Amino acid sequence: MNQIIILGSANAVAKIGQDNAHLLIRSAEKQIMVDCGNSPFARVSAAGGSITEITDLILTHAHADHMGNLPLLLMDMWLEKRDQMLTIHGLEITLEKARALLEVFDWQHWAGMFPIRFNRLSDTGNEGFIRGEDCVVSALPVKHLVPTIGLRIAFSDGRVMAYSCDTEPCDNVLKLAQGADILMQEAAGEAKGHTSPRQAGEIAMGAGVRKLVLIHYENRVDQDTIIAQAKNAFTGEVVLAHDLMTF
Repeated sequence: MNQIIILGSANAVAKIGQDNAHLLIRSAEKQIMVDCGNSPFARVSAAGGSITEITDLILTHAHADHMGNLPLLLMDMWLEKRDQMLTIHGLEITLEKARALLEVFDWQHWAGMFPIRFNRLSDTGNEGFIRGEDCVVSALPVKHLVPTIGLRIAFSDGRVMAYSCDTEPCDNVLKLAQGADILMQEAAGEAKGHTSPRQAGEIAMGAGVRKLVLIHYENRVDQDTIIAQAKNAFTGEVVLAHDLMTF
């Protein structure tokens, strides 16, 4: 079972039926959540999983739509009687802010709280910082408004997927996506720290990926227009991400 499930596909403003962007990476050994959108408990349950089974949480950056629900996620895990350790990965500044957010709720004094390990990632890149028999996850810094990482996921079945996270076009996104089967590329719009659908197509073309999945987009814009803009620059398959879509 090697899968990536899109738990949420929205930009910073969640919509009806569309949560903030976050992912679930599944293998036989690992259950890895990437960020924690506005309703991670419900979304993981809808995907047929359980938050008590999550082995790792990757926080890509310290913006509210990506980690604002961290206290609620951990509280829900605690209330569901989780007892296994959870490893939370992130850049140093991201983990500092995550800890500060958790301290508001005095989390370390919850009776019977499960253990948490914070794994600080290097701001120059992290090859295989999560490594299992079926799945290897690597990270590189990308170019957003705050320090942010993008991801490359390699499964044992040979498939490779890349996730840009929030970023404007940069060399490291191309490196993460190079030769990947799927690039999940943010398409919030052409602005500082973000990428337009057309730019997403250019990245996919430059990296030689097979399929481009546009995520973190504004769904109040005509969806056919978003896809057409990406296809103007990319000759491969282009799809628009939707919540609970599985790859």
